[in-house]
Amino acid sequence: MTKESRLFKTLGALTLSPIFSGMAIAFPPHFICSEKSTMEKAVIVKSSSAAAVSPSPSVPPVILTQDELKKIAAYKAIEYVESGMVLGLGTGSTAWFAVNRIGELLQQGKLKNIIGIPTSKKTEEQAISLGIPLSDLNEHPVLDLAIDGADEVDPHLNLVKGRGGSLLREKMVEGACRKFVVIVDESKLVDHLGGSGLAVPVEIVPFCWKFTADRLQSLFEYASCVAKLRTCGENGKPFVTDNANYIVDLYFKKDIGDLKVASDSILRLAGVIEHGMFLDMATTVIVAGKLGVTVKNK
Repeated sequence: MTKESRLFKTLGALTLSPIFSGMAIAFPPHFICSEKSTMEKAVIVKSSSAAAVSPSPSVPPVILTQDELKKIAAYKAIEYVESGMVLGLGTGSTAWFAVNRIGELLQQGKLKNIIGIPTSKKTEEQAISLGIPLSDLNEHPVLDLAIDGADEVDPHLNLVKGRGGSLLREKMVEGACRKFVVIVDESKLVDHLGGSGLAVPVEIVPFCWKFTADRLQSLFEYASCVAKLRTCGENGKPFVTDNANYIVDLYFKKDIGDLKVASDSILRLAGVIEHGMFLDMATTVIVAGKLGVTVKNK
């Protein structure tokens, strides 16, 4: 039996359990939690007895690599997809597996009449290579479903996205979906957005970028904000988005407070295109952890 077949046999009991993790973990067939309305209360769908959470003697524990976890996450996320849907195709390493799987299912005839709306040029190129029919928001202003990852998730299912640089197109596409399913590992959960200490991206016009960056930093001086222009590796040149814009990354040492006030303040600055806070957009967040998978719904 191959490692992949063992892996899926091990996880076969999970009926709805996309998994995303930043590290390799032993993942026997654990219980699944389902959570609605609040982040704090979860209902165990399967028995939480020791017998239920212990791997079967016939199925040895499998140590999963990061890519294997991403692949399982993507394959489970595809369970939301039905023939005839218009889909938002996310961008990033986990979304890559989802797009690839959609292409496979179309080729096998298991999915039909799918139309994809890509959230980046990279995803567009991948989808074309797989034969996935594509369109845009002009032709399909309302989408059935989008599946994508996130960089941070707060207790109210607000997100930080865009550390990969595709925040504007992601927000346009995912904001037009009837259902937006987000897949993360438990390390992405934060008490408040910006709480990880990592970047909250803002897409800006290149013209006088330092002027805009300084204004963004001053705007959040109360949160000890540091604004940095995103650059490309060793050459130090500015990172350029698919829309020919720059990105300023904001780093916060303190809670920025009311997110809607912060959002409005950022968007009022001339030179700002969009920010990476996705507020009240996710309808479902699937969180993978060492003990199982929790589904959190709005």
